[in-house]
Amino acid sequence: MKKILVATKKPFDPAAIPQMKEIVDNAGFSVEIFEKYEEQSELVNAVKDIDALIVRSDKVTREVVEAAANLKIVVRAGAGYDNVDLDACTEKGITVMNTPGQNANAVAELALGMMVYQARGQFNGKPGTELRNKTLGIHAYGNVGRLVANIAKGFGMHVSAYDPFIDKNEITKDGLKVYNSVEELYANNQYVSLHIPANDKTKGSIGYDLLSKMPENAVLVNTARKEIINEEELLKVMGSREDFTYISDIAPDCKDKIAEKYEGRYYFTPKKMGAQTREANINAGLAAANQIVNFFKKGDTTFKVN
Repeated sequence: MKKILVATKKPFDPAAIPQMKEIVDNAGFSVEIFEKYEEQSELVNAVKDIDALIVRSDKVTREVVEAAANLKIVVRAGAGYDNVDLDACTEKGITVMNTPGQNANAVAELALGMMVYQARGQFNGKPGTELRNKTLGIHAYGNVGRLVANIAKGFGMHVSAYDPFIDKNEITKDGLKVYNSVEELYANNQYVSLHIPANDKTKGSIGYDLLSKMPENAVLVNTARKEIINEEELLKVMGSREDFTYISDIAPDCKDKIAEKYEGRYYFTPKKMGAQTREANINAGLAAANQIVNFFKKGDTTFKVN
């Protein structure tokens, strides 16, 4: 019997667990729930006899992979998978998947919510501005980017996008303007919303050259990963432009420097909040369980990332 471990320091919503168990039980597999552990060593010990692993933001390190002698598949319940050592998994023939799109609406709503919050002066009682008729550039038009664009159009924003990996016609049919370069996107939008992954090519790629091109009263919105920001160059932009604002659902390492000098020109959620809704949590958990069942039953490797 295949054994599936659900290992989560941050547990799934309680409503997700019985539904995930039902999916696994109906497939004839067993499932073990391992929640709120404190030490990485506990995870290493827990994986020794499992066939499949479901995690959220938990660290699937090389040590974890090497301890799991029977492991065949890891599913990261969410979009980003930089918490999984892909090289270690690939070396051992372990399939790694994510669950793209399951938390996309939650992230998109948060992005617009932060924009409203900042535009209205963080609700400080003073007059703010509106999003209507403002320009918004979507940097990467994937699942989240599409939803951000759709919601923003409802606010009456003028939305454009840049994504070299998606056919331009696919973007224009959604009513967006498409830019041919990332430089054009930044130069023509007061707001830019980031939806690129954190990888070797993108880490530190958002820096002074791009941000300094943004129009007056520029606002950079990051619901992706903090690693894509060149923080030294972000500080340079904030120091040279009093009209520049940075809002993110994860605080940068330079948070204290920004807080010390640039009051009112930043907002960071207390922790990464993009997927923190009941709906997203449940959707991602059920998707992860279904993907594991389909992997073992049908050899389905849709959403494989390694």
